[in-house]
Amino acid sequence: MAPFRMPYNNKPMVRHGVLPKVRKMMIDDTKTVKHPARLWNRDFLLLWQGQLISQVGQRAFNLAMIFFIKEATGSASLVGLMMMLSALPGVLLGPLGGTFADKFSRKKIIVYGDLINGLCVLSLAIIIFMLPNAPNLSLGWLFVVATAGAIIFAFFTPAVQAAIPDLVPENKLDVANSLNQLALFISLFIGMGLGGLLYAATGAALLFLINGITYLCASGSEAFIRIPQPVMEKAKGSAFKTFISDTREGLQYVWSRKGMRVLFIVAALLYLFIAPMYMLLPFYVEDYLKLDASWYGYLLMSLGIGSALGYMIAGTANVRGRDQSWMIVLSLLGASIAMGIMGFITQPYIVLGIIFVVGLLAGIFMVKATTVLQLASSSDIRGRVFGLLATLTSGLAPLGWGIAGVVADLANKNIPVIYASCGVLVLALSIMMACSKETRDFLTISVNPNLDKTPSARTKTID
Repeated sequence: MAPFRMPYNNKPMVRHGVLPKVRKMMIDDTKTVKHPARLWNRDFLLLWQGQLISQVGQRAFNLAMIFFIKEATGSASLVGLMMMLSALPGVLLGPLGGTFADKFSRKKIIVYGDLINGLCVLSLAIIIFMLPNAPNLSLGWLFVVATAGAIIFAFFTPAVQAAIPDLVPENKLDVANSLNQLALFISLFIGMGLGGLLYAATGAALLFLINGITYLCASGSEAFIRIPQPVMEKAKGSAFKTFISDTREGLQYVWSRKGMRVLFIVAALLYLFIAPMYMLLPFYVEDYLKLDASWYGYLLMSLGIGSALGYMIAGTANVRGRDQSWMIVLSLLGASIAMGIMGFITQPYIVLGIIFVVGLLAGIFMVKATTVLQLASSSDIRGRVFGLLATLTSGLAPLGWGIAGVVADLANKNIPVIYASCGVLVLALSIMMACSKETRDFLTISVNPNLDKTPSARTKTID
């Protein structure tokens, strides 16, 4: 049995005056796995390329879904309802998905998640192929498939985030996270760009068919991954009560650590305050800059390229300790200033440069903050940490879109003031981080303080 692991601040987490239950590790000496010695090892490569393939499919599916609904019904309300249904499961099920990732095999969650997604999308393609004159049936099944996919990703995402630190050398975790973000970036361009071309050329059915095949290919490659993972002994009593208790423990784990708590709040509010920037960008381009819609694409491309460069810088920059802490704080500070001044600039090429800087600094913050959270969380609770984070960010981003629309109408679409206000709010978040000693100390983590250094403390590879 592994010893009780102390949290980062070396103070045991107290729950109503009682120490939390000690997790028991089932050790199978015949199947123990040493920590990887190199980044591009077999298991990380399989996970990374599986992620890339499945994310390309997801992006293409989202694009095809929107255009299919638009062509079939012409209803913006139905498109909005579908987008809401796609966001809600991540908000409602994130903590439960995180608990699943800690209690059950992360490998199986990843493999079966892509497998079920693939089969669902293939069934949709078959219905559209076989019953072209039954649009109501196709639309109804599309709603089912989209909702099922969103539910699956509520469990899938925490499992992936929790698995990555166990698949790469600890000193390469920044690089692994930057590569993971780059995979999402590449999938956005390929999935949306190629998906748009394929939809225009072939229609929805063939595109859904290709999407289903990509999910199945990803699932097949991920089946060969070996993911070391702590295994908890089955608890006595009601399985449901134990599950809820474990989920609550994840919430308490985050809340009891001030540095982690502040970083969670900052990350969640960051999504809330940046959402208006995306929401109002078309109005900013056409009504304020007086440019055509093509510049909307140019600005998004500049933002994306800046983000990709930020991911690479965060992954390759060898900064540790206090330097890492200040890198995270200053990247957020710089992004807030750039956001605040962008609304007052009318020169298009200067705006391109500013939004590039926003993307670059946001990319650095995202990779470094993710790495800190992964290192600060022991493997047996990491799924719940990232499940909670997914809930907060998934929930506040749509709220930001809604607030932005209402505020823009009330302010007569005064984009400069709205952008400046968002910049000031993000600036306040960065100042809050900079002024909190506990948060600055938390951001210095470069080695997992929860790791048990004894030779016997190995985790089992769960199939």
